[in-house]
Amino acid sequence: MKKLLFGAAALVVCVPLVLLVLSSGVSLAIDPPVRVIGQETPVTVRVACPHGVRRVTAELEQNGNRYKVFETQQPAHHWLFLGKNAAPADIKFTAGRKQAPALGDGKARLIIETQANDLRASTESLAVDVDVITQPPRVSVDGFQHYINQGGAELVTFTVSGYWTEAGVRVGPYTFRSFPAPGGGANERFSLFAFPWDVPADTVPVVFARNPAGAEAKGHFWFKVFPKRFRSRDLDLSDAFLQKVVDEIDPNGSGDMLQRFLKINGELRKQNNGTLRDLRLKTEEKVLWNGPFWRYGKTESEFADQRTYVYKGKVVDHQTHLGFDLSDLQHAPVVAANDGKVVYADALGIYGNCVVIDHGYGLQSIYGHLSQIGVKPGDGVKRGQEIGRSGATGLAGGDHLHFSMQVDGVQITPVEWWDDHWIHDRILSKLARRG
Repeated sequence: MKKLLFGAAALVVCVPLVLLVLSSGVSLAIDPPVRVIGQETPVTVRVACPHGVRRVTAELEQNGNRYKVFETQQPAHHWLFLGKNAAPADIKFTAGRKQAPALGDGKARLIIETQANDLRASTESLAVDVDVITQPPRVSVDGFQHYINQGGAELVTFTVSGYWTEAGVRVGPYTFRSFPAPGGGANERFSLFAFPWDVPADTVPVVFARNPAGAEAKGHFWFKVFPKRFRSRDLDLSDAFLQKVVDEIDPNGSGDMLQRFLKINGELRKQNNGTLRDLRLKTEEKVLWNGPFWRYGKTESEFADQRTYVYKGKVVDHQTHLGFDLSDLQHAPVVAANDGKVVYADALGIYGNCVVIDHGYGLQSIYGHLSQIGVKPGDGVKRGQEIGRSGATGLAGGDHLHFSMQVDGVQITPVEWWDDHWIHDRILSKLARRG
């Protein structure tokens, strides 16, 4: 009798233990992935558990609040799941504002929770970030007249509404950010944009606002573009020049001197301009400059000169010179063209020793070929303050300053910014009269 009772007790203990051990977990995935939730967005959850699932719930979490949008339950199988081999199942439902009216446009999380239908009843959860978007973006542009020089800059103001996450100006393949209008309402913005030198003069600039769902609103404004014919110049390459610049820029290289120069003039030029372009992300969202920009020396080369490089009577390369070459005395003081903050001060390939100053809202000035650098990143500078000395570092044949400006990473002619009248009419007056 004792053996019988012991066997029964062991059975009572062991069977649940075995059933518990044989229980399994649940794997789940959202397929296809969901990134945007609207009024009613279809969601498919692939659930895999050999014993089936007891419960599946879906919730949307936003601003600390959770809203249940779906739940399904099956009778619990605590003991009768052995031998069961359920195939993966697709659970389909809709999630959105119709299921959770309190949802607002913006960021949220979709949270899926499941529970296995066996003795252990283990749970699994999956959370993904989503954008709740129920209102399309809308944009209303100012009624100002916009006169634009090819290779120059312009400013447009506009108002956005609906749900949007990005707004700015598009000019051909180029995109320029927008910023909140100083002193304006929550949806009032402006964009300081360039009409790049390499964009056809008949290109139509467009204000846009879009959201992660792919919805985009466009706004048009009155404008007139003044086409610019950029100069063409031949530059003869001497062996002495090649030796100087190649040894300085590529001191550890080897091989044919001309081929090394062409690699510097092409590939390295692109890399260096990419470094300058990325500095747009270090801009401050306020006007740091005041009045017209300082003009250094006399002009040797102009913005967007089309240069043809000739070596021993043969054309070997073509490049565009994105700046002004300005000369004065040898090792002359170079000063900040306007108030701002230094965001770069170091060697930069073809530009040699280079300083870049941020003037706010994506506007930056560039100083190349310096013999000395007298500032460091993070320094605040004033218009007329010395930042270095002119020189012949980088891809320079003689002592001069390479001066350029850029708007949101796109280099532009600085001529406009030397003109106080242009600055007032094209930039400051629009901010003062926005709307």
